[in-house]
Amino acid sequence: MVQARDVSGGIHFHSGGRPESLKPRQLPGDVRGFVNRGQELGRLDAILTDGGDESVSVPVCVLAGTAGVGKTSLALRWAHRVQDRFPDGQLYVNLRGYDPGAPVTPQKALHRFLSALGVPAAAIPADLEAGAALYRSLLAGRRVLVILDNAATASQVRPLLPGAVGCLVIVTSRSRLSGLAVRDGAHTLTLGTLDEAEAVALLSVVTAPYRPQDDPGRLIELARLCARLPLALRIAAERAASRPRMGLDDLIRDLRDESALWDALSVGDDEEAEAVRTVFAWSYRALPAEAARLFRLLGLHPGAEFGTAAAAALDGGGGTVRIRHLLDVLVGAHLLEQTGPERYEFHDLLRAYAADQARHQESPEGRAAALRRVLVWYLHSADAAQSWINPQEAHIPLDPLGDGLTPASFADYDEAMRWYETERGNLLAATRVAEEAGLDVIAWQLPAVLRSVHMLLNPFEEWLAMGRIGLRAARRLGDRTAEAELLESLGMACTQSHRLAEGAEYHQGALAARRETGDRLG
Repeated sequence: MVQARDVSGGIHFHSGGRPESLKPRQLPGDVRGFVNRGQELGRLDAILTDGGDESVSVPVCVLAGTAGVGKTSLALRWAHRVQDRFPDGQLYVNLRGYDPGAPVTPQKALHRFLSALGVPAAAIPADLEAGAALYRSLLAGRRVLVILDNAATASQVRPLLPGAVGCLVIVTSRSRLSGLAVRDGAHTLTLGTLDEAEAVALLSVVTAPYRPQDDPGRLIELARLCARLPLALRIAAERAASRPRMGLDDLIRDLRDESALWDALSVGDDEEAEAVRTVFAWSYRALPAEAARLFRLLGLHPGAEFGTAAAAALDGGGGTVRIRHLLDVLVGAHLLEQTGPERYEFHDLLRAYAADQARHQESPEGRAAALRRVLVWYLHSADAAQSWINPQEAHIPLDPLGDGLTPASFADYDEAMRWYETERGNLLAATRVAEEAGLDVIAWQLPAVLRSVHMLLNPFEEWLAMGRIGLRAARRLGDRTAEAELLESLGMACTQSHRLAEGAEYHQGALAARRETGDRLG
């Protein structure tokens, strides 16, 4: 029997070790203006057996292909078409296997899935194998569709596979992940670039309402310059649609000029990569100056997904109304995707391009100031969230916010918890980036502020990772008070995850530091 304190307001475990049945609906929205890929959609349809109650014949399918070829769009379009075949829900995670930052670990993905399936945070196992076993148990007998987007390796995927037929897993990756085919019986579908007619159709679905007079032959030329890659085609189409009075020949000439520049700067890169960079640069150079600056500053954000307030902190120009307008400009240019109210996300290629533009066009001092602003914003916002999530715990003293920044504010516990769950990946990334940037005060204060949240929710992987970063930072600073805070946090994390000997060692270190600094209460 599995027992857990009910921290979720109604979800509890029965004697079978299974929470009350929840039906997660985690699919992102369907792709606007999706066209083509009829053959590939048909091959995905063939994975499902005919009839309503039969088992899925192939439990795992890998959609493989080069960056920007439309793997995620295809997976989401198909998932929305067939979601009624999976009445027990849909799970989705972006594993960020090719992002410039750290990928999502299997432990973190499992934590998200188990939470969505109704497991209270305190009952989620710290051990990867135990968590995967619980996950498989919860999915046994259910029909759930699982989308594992942007996986880099088979080892990142394997703990997230259900153990019995009935569920179906779609994995997208730039690699074929052959290990999944050999060991797990995965079916592989490799996406190529669009053929000429499909590429023109994708351009036309965006441009035709604004410029119906365009010559199909010139659209073919534009598609060729985009290497018939959906990501590049959508960006080019948005730019053409936004300039209905500009001749397509002029737009193509601009793109050819940009392509010639890339040809001069590139050595040995494949055609698709050159085309993508060319279209990025072509669209980026057409942005208003303020939007272009925000785009490259967003490349400095610790994580690929962020909110309006974090974007405002990076920009430092005040006014969320102004920032929302600039974000809308970037979304309209297909250089950024809006994933929800006040939430935005980069394609991994665009994030890398934005960071590259920041390195070349922002001064080192400007980059450092922008990064520090957003890290300080996360620090003070986390401190505000602690006031609601675990208000009885003491706060550590923080320097004034400064720079005209306004941290997140919350009306109640639920609002603070939603913010934490939304930003937890960014908080870990912010701690890592603070250490890399030499901002050691922020690098120890962020995990220290979050200790009181971590000790309630037991996200052991990130708790330990952040604590170790903070401990290194405190030791570099020679700050024994800070070191004691982090040692105590790590001791709690180890003790609560049943690593008792390691926990005792950390607690003994904290005790020694408290005695040395004369902290009698500590």
